Amino acid sequence: MSKTILIIGACGQIGTELTHALRKKFGSEKVVASDIREGNDALMNSGPFEILDATDYDAMEEIVAYWEIDEVYLMAAMLSATAEKFPMRAWNLNMNSLFNVLNLAKERKIEKVFWPSSIAVFGPHTPKTNTAQQTIMEPSTVYGISKQSGERWCEYYHEKFGVDVRSLRYPGLISWKTMPGGGTTDYAVEIYHEAITNGTYSCFLNADTSLPMMYMDDAIRATLLLMESDAANLKIRSSYNLAAMSFTPTEIAASIQKKIPNFEIDYTIDFRQAIADSWPNSIDDTNAQEDWGWKAEFDLEKTTNEMLNNLRATL
Repeated sequence: MSKTILIIGACGQIGTELTHALRKKFGSEKVVASDIREGNDALMNSGPFEILDATDYDAMEEIVAYWEIDEVYLMAAMLSATAEKFPMRAWNLNMNSLFNVLNLAKERKIEKVFWPSSIAVFGPHTPKTNTAQQTIMEPSTVYGISKQSGERWCEYYHEKFGVDVRSLRYPGLISWKTMPGGGTTDYAVEIYHEAITNGTYSCFLNADTSLPMMYMDDAIRATLLLMESDAANLKIRSSYNLAAMSFTPTEIAASIQKKIPNFEIDYTIDFRQAIADSWPNSIDDTNAQEDWGWKAEFDLEKTTNEMLNNLRATL
């Protein structure tokens, strides 16, 4: 019997593309998308959709029962930059939604959970280069605090109640299909849009701010690979480090200038710089490589080619 999947937060940057990938893999009718509001036409027309507030346990339980859900991907969250403006709303959404899903799994109403963590779990005292799986964390943002707390709860529910919960610490994600939703690494998506439409970009981070990044196709592939892996091979139930590439605004601008020679970048630094300064420059994902065979496919040059070619065709 094939499984039925529920995606919570399906209209977000990751959720939209994850929904399409899962529907392509398992069939449209086996993947129920849900969010607090409707998504774009492509998402809404590709399979079943439910309006769902991720903080409402009863509503979530009802949808799980109605659709006979086996697996839940909890993608609903308030991201780093937005969370700093609305800390209590962010904490409420990010934590209560996770408890709702973990408790459904504890009660054996669902079999498997995916929950995304982030490089935001690290903090200003974390070793910045090739940041290890287990290291000093001490996050200094609302988003990071919620993600670190979530990691601890995921591991707790696995150890105490046998919940099959799986997680990845996503780096900054780059996609041409959906716009980002209030994160500190958003510049790495915005810059491609502005390069094509205006030929210039004003960056909110310093020129030499190096951050871990990943092309969305790699992130989706990693998510599916982790979820399909044998549970016996998974040694980490908090969240796996995940890596692909690291670059600065100067370096991404240079990669664009190879394709758009007249492109120019300037810098108007804002509050997101302090968030970026608290995060690593690069990530060591040896555990993911060894436990479930992870390997990234996209570097900066390949990402820039994909972004510019696809945005030219769609903008």
